[in-house]
Amino acid sequence: MSMTEPTAVHTGTGASLVTMSSRSERWLPTLLSVIAGMVDVIGFLSLGIFTAHVTGNIVVIGAIVVRHNRVYAEQILAIPVFIAAVAATWLVAKASSRRGIGLMRSLLLIQFLLITCVLIFSAITKPSADPHGLMATSTAMIAVTAMGCQFALLRLTLPIAPSTAVMTGNLTNAVLALVDSSSQTPLMGSDSKRLTGALHLLVGFFIGCVLAAAAVMYLGDWAWSLPAALSAAAVVLP
Repeated sequence: MSMTEPTAVHTGTGASLVTMSSRSERWLPTLLSVIAGMVDVIGFLSLGIFTAHVTGNIVVIGAIVVRHNRVYAEQILAIPVFIAAVAATWLVAKASSRRGIGLMRSLLLIQFLLITCVLIFSAITKPSADPHGLMATSTAMIAVTAMGCQFALLRLTLPIAPSTAVMTGNLTNAVLALVDSSSQTPLMGSDSKRLTGALHLLVGFFIGCVLAAAAVMYLGDWAWSLPAALSAAAVVLP
């Protein structure tokens, strides 16, 4: 199917609703879920922090505070840094004259540059040698910023897409779509796209996790080259 140009419908307030191409709707969330799985696992294994899973960091902080264990800087900083990244992405989109595919490419490019910075910083400073040191904290925060950008760019350019990192919701959608479609009196209506889309994201995220774990084992701090390469592919493919 050939890619169609995005169309914008302008409201009285000057805002625009953008209809993205079916091609982007089909492949981009799955590719981003692979990237998110890689970034999350590499961050967790080499830096000791969930770089794409804010919920996990909140849980860890809560458990540490109650049990009176030491709270590390990166665990606290991850949440405000993620918030700032999402807000900054919105500001970039607001200031940009691009919309639709053009805006998507711009934000994907920013994510690629951020993950590339993580790769370069990690290759030079070897942050995994001291997971709670300054270099590791800086590396983790850049990775968190990249994931904040990813979350925001999907909401801004492809709002119908499900989450590419929070698999609880995708698993729920898959199970509900499966049981609902097998019922003679469905509660939600038959929607094969919901099931297919959720399964693609689940499989993509899991594949990203497995590949990232292997990359950390064999490549060490160079494991970030995998999500960086996929981020580059995401920029040029829309």
